[in-house]
Amino acid sequence: MPLSSLTLMETMAQLPLSVTIITLNEEENIGRAIRSVSFADEVVVVDSGSQDQTVEIARGLGARVIHNPWPGYGAQKNFAQRNARNDWILNLDADEEVPPELAAELAAALRDALQTGRPRGFSMPRKTFYLGRWIRHGGWYPNLLCRLSDRRFASWSEPRVHESLVVQGETAVLRNPLHHHSFGSIRDQVLTNLRFAQLGSEELTRRGGRPGILRLLLKPPGKFVETYFLKRGFLDGLAGFIIAVNAAYSVFLKYAFTLEPAIRVSGRADYENPDHR
Repeated sequence: MPLSSLTLMETMAQLPLSVTIITLNEEENIGRAIRSVSFADEVVVVDSGSQDQTVEIARGLGARVIHNPWPGYGAQKNFAQRNARNDWILNLDADEEVPPELAAELAAALRDALQTGRPRGFSMPRKTFYLGRWIRHGGWYPNLLCRLSDRRFASWSEPRVHESLVVQGETAVLRNPLHHHSFGSIRDQVLTNLRFAQLGSEELTRRGGRPGILRLLLKPPGKFVETYFLKRGFLDGLAGFIIAVNAAYSVFLKYAFTLEPAIRVSGRADYENPDHR
């Protein structure tokens, strides 16, 4: 049976736990995230220059706010982790929240880890609310993410996109899901996919990747098949179809952005030498 809010707060108040959240213009989400971790000993918000009410809301809810210019996702999370008061860190995105069932499970797991010294990190499933429903297929769930760790043995990778928490040592998996309120609309998802496709292209270029035309042609439909059929996105109804199409388009954009300089060079040559066409 889930702990009552009062019992949960009393339990967690005895535990040294810091929650870190990185933000930029998250006034619609930050309050929900902070209120969901009211059991934590400390909430640290690292803001990279919000122009809305994010900072004021966070401070009003008791969070410690630190300003830091944007260095990238993983680097910003490592900065937040270094500036926390406690060694055990729970990292949240601003559009996530910890439901009571997960909080109770987290409390018990962390208490045991503090007593035994193991494990050094915990993963948890994440369930996303999108288009008026909880998405349960298509690769969006269970979507296990390592978010709770002892920072003495853990740090974030620092690619341009899709950072991950790397823990040196044993990790365990919590059963209850983290709740994710990702996109307010299809438009929000498209704009996010555009940004991440650009970052993915930059990361691919940085690593020396040189995708050919076959990847541009085959990877997007392959992603649709994977998301909609193999990972059963069709069970999420029309929302699952929209997710699969957007996933395929995001892959298409990543490779198109990467190939764009070569395409431009080829096009310029055709323009300058029309007789060669």
